[in-house]
Amino acid sequence: MAKKPQILNVTTVAKTRLFEVEAVDLEFSNGVTTQYERLQTNSAGAVLAVPMLDAETVLLIREYAAGVDRYELALPKGRLEQNETALLAADREMMEEVGYGARQLTLLKTFTSAPGYSSQKTYIVLAEELYEKRLPGDEPEEIEVVPWRLSELDALLQRDDCSEARSIAALYMVRDLLMKRRGRDGQANT
Repeated sequence: MAKKPQILNVTTVAKTRLFEVEAVDLEFSNGVTTQYERLQTNSAGAVLAVPMLDAETVLLIREYAAGVDRYELALPKGRLEQNETALLAADREMMEEVGYGARQLTLLKTFTSAPGYSSQKTYIVLAEELYEKRLPGDEPEEIEVVPWRLSELDALLQRDDCSEARSIAALYMVRDLLMKRRGRDGQANT
């Protein structure tokens, strides 16, 4: 395993309310020096919830995505607020975006989207045993909730409006986990 490069200097290049772009001067163990740029987030990370209405049905949302200038089908997500755990944030985001809370929340994994240049972490949370509860959100328009059967995941991925990598990876993780549970139990869990 190579020795991790030494950080020689870090300079802020630009800063917004959400992000800070840094220039990072590095020296590698072979003596090569170079500069990388990285995107630092100004938050504790993000959460992405996988709300399972039942053992086969996930609740997706359709909302405007400014980065690609279109409406996207994805999972509910948002920033962790200060002193908020990933599980509490997932429950809050679901109440704001899909109108449900969860009695059972399980942290599955922490994802990075582009670790070569971004510090953003996303906590993936499986939400089960849903109950209706709506909280006011911070979205500029009402979010459409789209129930989708996990057995039709391949059809979802054929759509042009479903491209968010974190959601796609989380859906496959949850589908596989639920299939293993059914195999172990011999029946579907509801």
